[in-house]
Amino acid sequence: MAEATLAALRRILLAILIIGLGGMATELVFLEHDEEATQLIPLVLIAVAFGAMAWHAAQRSGASLAAFRIAMVLLIASGLLGVYLHFEANVEFQREVDPSIAGRALFWKALAAKTPPPLAPGSMAQLGLIGLAYSFRYPVRQRYRAPRRG
Repeated sequence: MAEATLAALRRILLAILIIGLGGMATELVFLEHDEEATQLIPLVLIAVAFGAMAWHAAQRSGASLAAFRIAMVLLIASGLLGVYLHFEANVEFQREVDPSIAGRALFWKALAAKTPPPLAPGSMAQLGLIGLAYSFRYPVRQRYRAPRRG
């Protein structure tokens, strides 16, 4: 019973991950999030994540699971990097608009900016965490190895 529940939860997490990554890729393409090389990072990593998922779906091996987990960690890292880059762009813009702004006022203005949305890249990190939750204690097929003769 517990194994069936765990398998169902894994399928749900995987579905959330697939829908989330697909939606995010679509949104980034529509927003033309490709003006600079750093803006391509999330699109490339989404493609990498889909590739890792496809490999894992096909083989369910230790190597494919490791690749999947690495892709999820990269999504988390890119989400954190994206939050930083969006926030820094907003700080720079706020300083151009009002050179006298600093400290707490600058922080809150940059955080509340609509373009680029400073916390939006955090959704990449969320999706990476969902992927890691999916893979937590994932049962990988063990290949039979004949005992060594010594």
